[in-house]
Amino acid sequence: MRLSVIGTGYLGAVHAACMAHIGHEVVAYDTDASKIAALSAGTSPFYEPGFDELLATVLATGRLRFTQSAQEAVSGATVHFVCVGTPQLAGSDAANIEYVDSAFRAVVANADCDGLIVGKSTVPVGTAQRLSAEVAKTSSGLEVAWNPEFLREGKAIEDTLQPDRLVFGVTSEYAEKTLQEVYGALLDGGTPYLTADLPTSELVKVAANAFLATKISFINAMAEVCEIVDADVTVLSRALGYDDRIGKRFLNAGLGFGGGCLPKDIRAFSARAGELGASDALRFLHEVDKINLRRREKAVSVARAIVGGEFLGKSIAVLGAAFKPNSDDVRDSPALNVAAAMHLKGADVRVHDPKAIDNAKARFPTLGYFDSAEDACRKADLIVLATEWDEYTNIDPEAFRSLVKEPRLLDTRNVIDRETWSRAGWQVYSLGRGGLHV
Repeated sequence: MRLSVIGTGYLGAVHAACMAHIGHEVVAYDTDASKIAALSAGTSPFYEPGFDELLATVLATGRLRFTQSAQEAVSGATVHFVCVGTPQLAGSDAANIEYVDSAFRAVVANADCDGLIVGKSTVPVGTAQRLSAEVAKTSSGLEVAWNPEFLREGKAIEDTLQPDRLVFGVTSEYAEKTLQEVYGALLDGGTPYLTADLPTSELVKVAANAFLATKISFINAMAEVCEIVDADVTVLSRALGYDDRIGKRFLNAGLGFGGGCLPKDIRAFSARAGELGASDALRFLHEVDKINLRRREKAVSVARAIVGGEFLGKSIAVLGAAFKPNSDDVRDSPALNVAAAMHLKGADVRVHDPKAIDNAKARFPTLGYFDSAEDACRKADLIVLATEWDEYTNIDPEAFRSLVKEPRLLDTRNVIDRETWSRAGWQVYSLGRGGLHV
């Protein structure tokens, strides 16, 4: 099939490449000239494991092209995927959906045959019905459907080509059959799919993110209690994880969640519930958000206590800037937030990250950045492990002992083998594991 993809950010670029990989002809459109040039040359503007290789492979087939012309992308296509961002609206918790609206207008203005406009962006519930009504007024040959994305940064290709489920929000048999055809290779491979109405399909993604955020904040709330009573949240988490009603995934206490999805999505969900008169139903998400932000404050206060109560004149090495490993995304990154907070309180903060340094510099240019973890840690009064990259969890504590000024480590992600580090002469502190009465 001939498909268009509107928006070539993280979601759109990966989706376009994966659809070309399974055999479709895809033309992807974006207004950003530098992004289109990079993607056309086979260079990804973001880091995602395996994406550069996939991009090169599908570009070589001729089934994937990138363009700055909406007409070139839309003309001749029968399915149009809208994959633009929905950032938090300035001065509000609500989602900014102007890019979604603009994308739909671009499709309607340039479509030259009947087809399906498929929203993949995460939007406030009710958006699809509104857009469907607007499209119907101007085009009798275009229909709206919603097909929410469930990508995890670091596993985006796997999540696109081997998803745990597909959701088709449709209003007609034609729309359902069209999406079945688009995803035929995946469905033939055993991927389950659900057909839903438009509002339900919109709610699936935000409900999933709300649940995951709640689970993370729950175990971090338990960590707060553990710190007071000298209990160990990692053991508590393992004990809870054996309960099959609870499960162990997303039950790791630490610095909390960040990135471009969970924080802004739970805020937008709460804001939308308020607009619908259902604010009480999602009031708990405000506390979920507050618990998450408190973990960052706790890490800063613990770090300050470890170095003697004052940051001024102290050198702090922060290992990690991305919000999670296997990503270069620093949007709402707990690691970078903690680094910046310590810097503002007087510390000399030295940051290393395997992939996210350039993005971190753009957000916080006044921090110190280093190309190696060794250089970042040299003469440090404290190392703060803030993103759980394998590179950091595999550090040799004996080797790093000779680099630092003081052998002190704050493990905000609970991934370090404390016994090994302690035997190597380190003072190791871990969030949620007792002894942090600050």
